[in-house]
Amino acid sequence: MSSGQQSSTQQIPGQNDAGPASVLVLASASPARLATLRSAGIDPVVIVSGVDESQLGDLPPAELALQLAELKCATVAARDDVPEGALVLGCDSVLELDGRAWGKPHDAEEAVRRWQLMRGRSGVLHTGHSLREAGEGGRVVAATASTTVHFAEVDDDEIAAYVATGEPLHVAGAFTVDGLGGAFVRAIEGDHHNVVGVSLPLLRELTGELGRAWPALWRR
Repeated sequence: MSSGQQSSTQQIPGQNDAGPASVLVLASASPARLATLRSAGIDPVVIVSGVDESQLGDLPPAELALQLAELKCATVAARDDVPEGALVLGCDSVLELDGRAWGKPHDAEEAVRRWQLMRGRSGVLHTGHSLREAGEGGRVVAATASTTVHFAEVDDDEIAAYVATGEPLHVAGAFTVDGLGGAFVRAIEGDHHNVVGVSLPLLRELTGELGRAWPALWRR
């Protein structure tokens, strides 16, 4: 997964000489998700949901990721400052290993234990995506993207050095592919962007299901 906590306030775009634009609201504090969308030509408005990610309890990993994404999406879509008709995107990621869902480690010791368990093995990174039209009667579509991640056989010194940077403490699965942790991931099967935190191909499909054109989300 990818890193961090960040929020921003942006002007809600409207319409220009290229025609009406679809407004995307990102219900996530992740700067990696924001950077991924921006690199794809989209400048979302960021509104952090504040949802307690521990509240859903012991669900299968893929279901947990999807339900948390739906909860974040619904929470932000219900806010008064989200314009009617905007598309609200909620995402949540967990790493599945040994049948368990692994989110963010609680502390450095947990991150070290996690890496000692993951090294030389493979896990599945699930990212739930929920896309909702804001406003009364707004439609919602949702799906989970899953990507297999193969971890390198890192030694204890490398684990200690990585955990000491603080990066793995803030991300699901205690690793990134777009940061310092990228050197410790030897292969990925599936969508790379999904491991960073948002699957662009899946998001395009969900946008189409709501009758919106993907290029309408691009900055103009």
